[in-house]
Amino acid sequence: MTRLLRYAVPLTLGAVVLAGCSGGDDGRVEAGHTHAPGQGHTSLPVGDGTRVSEVGYSLAGLQVRQQPGGTGEVRFRIHDSEGEPVTDYVEELTKELHLYLVNDELTVFRHLHPTRDADGTWSAPFDVPDAGAYRVVAEFVAVDEGGNGDHVVLGRPIAMPPGDPGDTAAEDRAVSVTVSEAPTAGLDGELGLVVRDAAGRPVELGTYLGAYAHVTGFHRETGAMVHLHPLGAPDVTEDGSELTFHAEIPDPGDYRLFAQVRVDGFLHTVPVELTVARSA
Repeated sequence: MTRLLRYAVPLTLGAVVLAGCSGGDDGRVEAGHTHAPGQGHTSLPVGDGTRVSEVGYSLAGLQVRQQPGGTGEVRFRIHDSEGEPVTDYVEELTKELHLYLVNDELTVFRHLHPTRDADGTWSAPFDVPDAGAYRVVAEFVAVDEGGNGDHVVLGRPIAMPPGDPGDTAAEDRAVSVTVSEAPTAGLDGELGLVVRDAAGRPVELGTYLGAYAHVTGFHRETGAMVHLHPLGAPDVTEDGSELTFHAEIPDPGDYRLFAQVRVDGFLHTVPVELTVARSA
């Protein structure tokens, strides 16, 4: 029998990483999908996933349904300032909404793409190896009254039931990602990442959700989320396949990034440590 769990547990957040790989998912390429400074999204996001409400939008009705076999389902709605479910979204990076799950110990990370019912309820299956305190972060672009898009990031703590104990966080031994250039805090930072195979050689990067990489990171102390995408195709040299990101990271400090890259048809999730210096 399916159990319905509702939790709201205080959460202390820091870095995020789960290494691993999987096949499939959407590999569509958006025409001309590059990111220039200050561009690349419909608008700059409001919020960093540390608050349940921003600019009139709220993450509401959060539920977790525990199912047999260690799997589960997360359900929620996005409410507007009138408390009504939002049903009109702008597709961003091939999806209407991106959902992230991260645990308190920052060893488990999931990037999910839920489906939406006609009444505005979002749902997504998930599996996590450990029970405990997690946070759900939703990133979306909602159509506002003027017909424009509000790019918003909301977050809410939640307690997850135990999942598959065999699914643990481990280093990805097929692909490595290292920092070649660290940004400074501010609107015009630049991040360089180099992707290599297990032998240290450059790799041929495919696309995932219309981009050559997706990078999600969290500030170790505040839990503030950053979500970055490369400016364009990788620069392949004998040192590796280098990606350059426009990095609008407001706060200096230590971050742990969660880099998703597609190599040989498989999606790899690789941890990357990053220190963002204070701007001069």
